[in-house]
Amino acid sequence: MGKLHYRPVFTPIGGAVLILALVILIRSLTARNAYEILFSSAILLILLFLGIVGSWKASKLKSLETGWKPPFPMTANAGEETLISGLDVPVPIFFRLHFIIRGRFSPAGFSAGSASQCPVLAETSVPRSGGNSAPAAAKLLLDFPMSGIFQGEGFCRLRDIFGFYSFSCGESQQKTLKVRSAPCFGKKIYISAQSGAEDRRTKTSTDDERYYMREYTPGDRFRDINWKSSEKIDALITRISPDTQEKVSRIEVCFRNYGPSGKPSLEALWLLDRAKARLSYFLRSLKEEQSSYIFHVHTANGSHEIEDSEDLDNFLEELAALSFSSPKNEAAVPGGAASGELYVFSTACDTGLNGFIVACSPRPVSLFMIQPAEQRAGQDTDILRKIDFPLNGCVPLPRWLVNNKVKNWALTQAE
Repeated sequence: MGKLHYRPVFTPIGGAVLILALVILIRSLTARNAYEILFSSAILLILLFLGIVGSWKASKLKSLETGWKPPFPMTANAGEETLISGLDVPVPIFFRLHFIIRGRFSPAGFSAGSASQCPVLAETSVPRSGGNSAPAAAKLLLDFPMSGIFQGEGFCRLRDIFGFYSFSCGESQQKTLKVRSAPCFGKKIYISAQSGAEDRRTKTSTDDERYYMREYTPGDRFRDINWKSSEKIDALITRISPDTQEKVSRIEVCFRNYGPSGKPSLEALWLLDRAKARLSYFLRSLKEEQSSYIFHVHTANGSHEIEDSEDLDNFLEELAALSFSSPKNEAAVPGGAASGELYVFSTACDTGLNGFIVACSPRPVSLFMIQPAEQRAGQDTDILRKIDFPLNGCVPLPRWLVNNKVKNWALTQAE
């Protein structure tokens, strides 16, 4: 919760109507026009009545607490709705309660100093009609065209249906949301289970060991086991062994988010977003195929170990906030040919990719490159248009409006 969100009481329309009514009243008094005096006085009385009622109700709602629950995970272009609760309060006739979310969206995350270089404004509201029969929760559509970070503020306003007044009420809320990339789908990846395989020993608990090694008593839950059967005995010995071995595969992944870190173009940000989506699909599909896979992901910002679904979910949240890092002469990922295949994800903005691939030799490398391509007839490719920003409640930067649209992206795989 934050402090009250104070803003001017009169809306632009209300201020214009007030000035116009005063001008008409002054002119009618000078000209002694009874009809204009009556008309302007009626307008001023209506404004006065609405102002008094609205100010009184807004003071009553100054401690209003509303809930702002965005979907998790928040995904770009998903069309998911944000749940707003706490709006089930009665309001006077001719008034509606609105909840507004306003903030700045940084596409593809932000690095040091870049939050002010490529912001996007997002704003929307939910009208709330009065009455005790109104639902306790409202739904608000808040969407984004690509991955990144949204830093926003949610607050309530009490507005009249004529659009003359807008009163502050309730307490504002500050939230920082990480927006993941819209999903993409690629062809199935085949992983050699022998590459990077290692032994992992899992120790059973003392209670389990004591349970399975207890003395056999006729009539217990093992009475149906044929103790003379060698196959059953082998299975039982395997089960009761306190030191069980299983093969796991460690998969090395390198996500090269190198590119223009100063003022990246919208096309560059779109390529980075699609690279994130391709990496997310790669990790999820392999984890669903074989849960024993362990991923070691290297990025320009550090390394991440992914062993289970919780680790994967945490990494995808951090991946949403990754932006471009300045290019540098990077050495190969530690490990030779015996360490297994290396999977590299990069974009056309990565100027040091060729040197990195050469440095990895003789280790086998699978490269997933996201690069712009011309749209072909009948080809299903992702495309980002400038109109996608205002359609999602965002305002693009002026320097992004130079071209009509961002080129299509295509995925090329080289090994």
